[in-house]
Order: sequence, then C-alpha cells, then structure tokens
Amino acid sequence: MLHGKNIICISSIDWDFIWQGHQEIMSVLAKNGNRVLFIENTGVRIPTIKDTDRLWKRFSNWKKGYKGIRKLRDNLYVYSPLVAPFPYLKPAIKLNKFLMLSVIKRWMKVMEFHDPVVWTFLPTPLVLDMVDELDPSIFIYYCIDDFSSSSEGARGIKKIERKVFKRADLVFVTSHKLYEYAASENKETHLFPFGVSVDNYNKARESDTAIPAEMRDIKKPIIGYVGGIHKWVDMELVKKIAIARKDLSVVLIGPKQTDLYGIDKLDNVFMLGKKEPKDLPKFVKFFDAGIIPYRKTSYTENVYPTKINEYLAMGKPVISTEIPEVLRFDKENGGDFIYFLKDKKDINPVIDRALGENSSLRNPKRIKVANQNSWLVKIEGMCGLIENKLKNIELQIGRDWLGRFKGFYARARKKAILVVGAVAIMYFVIFYSPLVWLLAAPLEIFDSPQKADAIVVLGGGVGETGSPGKSTIERAMFSAELYKKGLAEYMIYSSGYTWKYNDAESMMQLAVSMGVPKKNIILEKKGDFTYTNIEYTTEILRKKNLHKILLVSSSYNMRRASLVYEHIAKDINVTYVPVPNPQFYQREKKVRLEQIKAIVHEYLGIIYYYLKGYI
Repeated sequence: MLHGKNIICISSIDWDFIWQGHQEIMSVLAKNGNRVLFIENTGVRIPTIKDTDRLWKRFSNWKKGYKGIRKLRDNLYVYSPLVAPFPYLKPAIKLNKFLMLSVIKRWMKVMEFHDPVVWTFLPTPLVLDMVDELDPSIFIYYCIDDFSSSSEGARGIKKIERKVFKRADLVFVTSHKLYEYAASENKETHLFPFGVSVDNYNKARESDTAIPAEMRDIKKPIIGYVGGIHKWVDMELVKKIAIARKDLSVVLIGPKQTDLYGIDKLDNVFMLGKKEPKDLPKFVKFFDAGIIPYRKTSYTENVYPTKINEYLAMGKPVISTEIPEVLRFDKENGGDFIYFLKDKKDINPVIDRALGENSSLRNPKRIKVANQNSWLVKIEGMCGLIENKLKNIELQIGRDWLGRFKGFYARARKKAILVVGAVAIMYFVIFYSPLVWLLAAPLEIFDSPQKADAIVVLGGGVGETGSPGKSTIERAMFSAELYKKGLAEYMIYSSGYTWKYNDAESMMQLAVSMGVPKKNIILEKKGDFTYTNIEYTTEILRKKNLHKILLVSSSYNMRRASLVYEHIAKDINVTYVPVPNPQFYQREKKVRLEQIKAIVHEYLGIIYYYLKGYI
C-alpha cells in the first residue's frame, strides 16, 4: 500500500456527506502514513433552490478552517472551497481556478507538499484546468458514476470527461459499463467496484451488540435499506412492499433526498435518518434481509451499490431490482446470492424465499464474498497499480532524460522564436502600418468653415506635443487666417498653460502681428485642460450673447471637445475646424512614438471624462 506520499483528492462529494468510497479510501491512506488534502465537491451542475442547505453547509465548513482548509486528524486535511457555481462557464472556471490554486499552492508550500498524487472523482473543466498547475507525480481518475445522466444540468460533462480520461495516468471504474466507456479512451483502465469496511461488520456480527434503541420496538422480520434516500430509489416499489407485507417492517436508514410518496405515513415503515459509518453495522445486524430497490435507468446501469457487500458482510440475504451490476455480481459469485424482484408481482414470493433462506448454512458464504470485496483488498489493489505506474514513470524519465532535456531547450527556443516573432509583427503593425491612423480616425471631426460670432482657439500647452509652442503657433496662425477671411468678429484664445509666457497671450501676440485687431481678441487664462477651456470660454460667450463659433484645436482633440459641448453647452452652435496638416501629426513612413502617445492620451481622456461625469 502507498506510504509517505502526498495526495490531493478532488472529491465529487463533501466530507460530511454519506460515507462512501471517497472518505474510506482517503482515510485508509492517511492512516497508512500518507498526507491527504481532501477537496470537497465543486459541482457538475448549477445549484438550484433545493441546494440551499448544502451551500450553507459549505459556507459553514469554509468558516471552520483557515481560507477553507481544516485539519480533521493526523495526515488528513479538508478544503471546503467557495466557488462560482457555474461549472461550464469559462470566466467562472478561470475565476475558480485562480481562487482555489491561490489557497492550495500556498498551503502546499507551507506544508512542503511536493509531487502530489492527484486523485480525482470529478471530471470537470475546473479539474482539467487545475491538474497540471498542481505538478502531479501521477494523475488518477476514479470514475464512479455516469455524471452526464445523473441530472439535466450535468449533461455538458461528457466532452470534458473524455479529455480527463486521456489525461489520466490511471483510470479506475466501479462498473463494467463504465469500464467499456473508459477503456475506449484510456488503456490504463481498471475495474474496482466500491468495497466494504469488513472489520466493522465482522466485529458487530461476532459481538453481543444490543439492538439499537431506535429498533427495539420495531416488529420483525425487518427488510432494511441503508444509503441515501434519493431519486434513484424506487419509492413506489418500497411503498408496494410495505402495503403488501403488513407482517413485516421496512426500515430505511439514510438522509432523505427525494419525495417519499407518503411511505413515511405507513405504520410498518420506519425512517431512522442518517447514521455514522461506525454505527451502521449495529443496525444492519438486526435486519432479516437487505434491499436495493433502485429504479432501472441509464444512470443506474452504471451503478455498483456498495450496500450489497454491507448486507452480505452481516450474512444477510439481499433483495434487489434487476440493475446490471447487481445481476453481474450475482452471476460472478455463483448465482444464488441475490433475490431479484423482476416486477411488482414478485414481491411476496421473493421476500418469502429471502427470509426463508436467512440461515446459518448460507450466511457464511455471504460473509466470505463480502470479505473478498473488502475495502482493504480494493485499496491494496489500486495502490499496487499506482506504485507500479510511478516506478514506470521514474524509469521512463531516467531512460529519456537526454531527450527530455533537449526537448526542454527545444521548446524554450520555439517559445522564444514565437515571442520575438510576435513582438516583431506587433512592432511593424504599430509603427509601419496604417493601423494607428485607422484607430485614431474616430477622434477626428472636420467641418467646413462658415460665418460665426467668434473663433474659439484651445491652446496646445504640452499635452499633445511634449514641448511648448509648436501647436500653439499653428493654432494661432490658422485662427488668424480664418479671422482675416471675415468669418467672425471676435477671437477667444483659451489656455492656462504658462512656459515663460502664457499660451493665450502668445497666441494673441502672433494674431496681432498677422493683422487681427487687439480689441477684438479676448483672453481666457484659467482653463488648463479641454473641459475647463470649454467651460470658461462658454461663460464668456454667454455674457457677450455669442452663440455660434468656429472651434480651432487639434483634429484628434475634436471628439473629446464635441462630447463636452454636448454635455455642458448645447446652446452653443459649434463648427469644428481643426488645424489642417499639423506638423506634429505629419504622416511619415514610420509612426512616431510621441504621436501614438498623443492619440492614446485622447482616448484615455475620453474615458477619464466619462468617469468624472464631464461628458
């Protein structure tokens, strides 16, 4: 059996759920000196309102630990993750992977938990995404159910499960039909139906255990059931048995998970609820027969009921519906261990035969079969396969070390070439293609100059060019030319930027030198960015009762300016006349970095204005 290994178990049930193979296997491995991190179920379907209690339980378990991890006993830790409940939605998968791995990897580092055996009962996209990140020494998938037929919400799992089969180093399955399905995807598939903890049953059977208090007043003979009372249990059949056989009692032990069809109202039916695994043998001991009343569905075609061996371990006869794995079990063990209910007409004769053959002659044979299916036998068998596989992996690594080493550098070179190639392509696309100008085009607005009340000029400062003066001069000269064409009576220069001289004053001096009368020029020297430029010039326009303007600025600043006017100055009729062919935006063979920065600055400016409520 495995010893001294680090094991990560990705479970399809929670630790506190009905005791099954998940908890049994990991408990045995922990007791044998392996360290186990048991990760509770992250789901194969979207939860519904019926799952409210389970979700609350998960939250409570998460709170019990630190970041969801708690220690149950020596070598055994349980992680109750809080995850987004959408198992097939890619953003949720990525989020859950990040959240879980951030906790698991830190825990592994603190615990020096290296080269784990990753053993999953779940075949979900999240598991597939996480497994390589956990750097496993071996990856095992124990396929215990046909998840795709378990519920409507789990049907999407089939495609992913095939990938899990292929990725796994070893696959274990619990039924022959699952074996056929898995073996078609992975040759390293092995059949391991769930077992039974025979030691507990042997001790209870051989001891003078008193009948549990809850069963003392129950009339015998007793037909008993242990396990979840779920939708796969044929409750109509159980009801017919109870009604047809008033001479016996039907005892159901396990949590209620489905509609009971009123059987709990019958006088000879007793619901005893969930019991601790260690206590179950004390109840089964006082059954006269055990029953497996499963419906025949596509899901139960793959089910190997563990309770077969639990009943047999106590020497009890087993009554069952004809589900494939139970039929096969009976045939493989001689054909006289199970009493089958072929239809509801068989209730009386089958029960009579089963109770009549609950004898000291048959019981030892039943116990022997159960002992052959003990969990210890099963786990030792699985561990033997795991140990052999690990040795083969190590030998393969030793034989192929040079090829693997060369492969590492080959992959590194390939990755480097791809990265360099991608960078080169990006560099060409950004600096030598028209892409930047295509992306910048939505920022531009060009209107034909027309008669207006005033020409408003926004100063360039250093926001666009990176140095003062360049765009300021161009804007002043262009606005002066528009004025000299008689397109407006007033000139308004707006800029709060000062570098030795104020930008607005510099533009005025240049306009005056070009023949614009100083008396027709208005300066606005407080605005230090586009929004305040427009805010303060609009105040001036309204005071002078001017409502129609020509706006002069950079062509790529026009979109932002127009959004501001639409937001705070709808009463101003604006014609957008940017400086034609500005030196800063002159298109050459290569796009300059400062041009890219200026265009990016405009887009970021629009985003910033939106967030601030300026537009």
